[in-house]
Amino acid sequence: MPSNPVAETVASLLPRAKAELTELVAFKSVADFTQFSKSESDAAAGWIADALRAEGFTDVALLDTPDGTQSVYGYLPGPEGAKTVLLYAHYDVQPTLDEAGWATPPFELTERDGRWYGRGTADCKGGFIMHLLALRALKANGGVPVHVKVIVEGSEEQGTGGLERYAEQHPELLAADTIVIGDAGNFRVGLPTVTTTLRGMTLVRVRIDTLAGNLHSGQFGGAAPDALAALIRVLDSLRAEDGSTTVDGLDATARWDGLEYAEEQFRTDAKVLDGVELIGDGSVADRIWARPAVTVLGIDCPPVVGATPSVQSSARALVSLRVPPGVDAAEATKLLQAHIEAHTPWGARVTTEQLGQGQAFRADTSSPAYQAMADAMAEAYPGETMQYAGQGGSIPLCNTLAGLYPQAEILLIGLSEPEAQIHAVNESVSPEELERLSVAEALFLRNYAAG
Repeated sequence: MPSNPVAETVASLLPRAKAELTELVAFKSVADFTQFSKSESDAAAGWIADALRAEGFTDVALLDTPDGTQSVYGYLPGPEGAKTVLLYAHYDVQPTLDEAGWATPPFELTERDGRWYGRGTADCKGGFIMHLLALRALKANGGVPVHVKVIVEGSEEQGTGGLERYAEQHPELLAADTIVIGDAGNFRVGLPTVTTTLRGMTLVRVRIDTLAGNLHSGQFGGAAPDALAALIRVLDSLRAEDGSTTVDGLDATARWDGLEYAEEQFRTDAKVLDGVELIGDGSVADRIWARPAVTVLGIDCPPVVGATPSVQSSARALVSLRVPPGVDAAEATKLLQAHIEAHTPWGARVTTEQLGQGQAFRADTSSPAYQAMADAMAEAYPGETMQYAGQGGSIPLCNTLAGLYPQAEILLIGLSEPEAQIHAVNESVSPEELERLSVAEALFLRNYAAG
């Protein structure tokens, strides 16, 4: 990176950023209060509020959102007549899964092989630190040239829609000329990328009942309808022979027009085992950015250890469906529920319950903010040109903001490149990416203000 005052300032602030991210990662802020204490999330929210106050933000508030979590808001006034930019991140994180699979404790930031490991380092506590670094660099080099609003969500990973509902009830709060969502990531380390599409999502819990109670498999097996077997058949019906998602009535043939994802690179990024085939058809980009994808997230059934020779009377599963841009998530939910009901065998009793939903998103890449970001990224990543990519994950708030503020420009950047392994064990962030993206965001704010 060529020497410039903003880049030099960010580089000098990295040790402080590491210390702050260490403190923030230590909070077990999983917004599932059946598994994790709400006090951990509340403490993380309080930490963020204090950090904003220390940076001179006014109107800092802990917002009690309808899903029982808190989002943190702050406002930093800029020059009179300046544009307003909203910076977004979220402090809630995914559960740690199997902690035995972590090489180091998940809620302790640990440096190893040039990366910082810990849950939330990339997704998305690191995104909040990125915003702080960018603003500090500008303050040290002539000042922040725009009005800045910051919103840090407390339940993005759960998909329960707390901040979306709050924003709809208080539409003036997050109004801005441009919105920077710090919850995406570069296509690979060192390649500056803006995410232009996001798949939406829906979560459905399925329950199948067949008997008044479990039965001895020797005495009744072969004629008694097995609820677990019925559930397995239903779940299998959601995929074709090649693994493509097949929900009755839901189109799965769309094509991606943009940056392509080489299959060998994807196999490496996804750590696919040797000899195991990828699923689906079309290009990798088609499959992960432009088409629906169903995933069975969990099944309630007896574990292998301790299992008895019984025909199961009841079984449950949690099913996720990622929904591509152009498809209404509510309609996709109805199709998924109808498919499950239609494919339940043997007259078994089936119930479906929707637990969460978010709409897909597509950005307007022709806006002036995109040119300002392209120029900023070219300076922060010498020799590289900003790329446009999709993302298979969901950020439901994006569509809410696009609906509330149709004139606002929305850009998605962030630290969640493939090596970060977000949502998996051993999540990590590249400090070099944190540095370069912080520089890019600072330069973007300066470019955008001058445009």
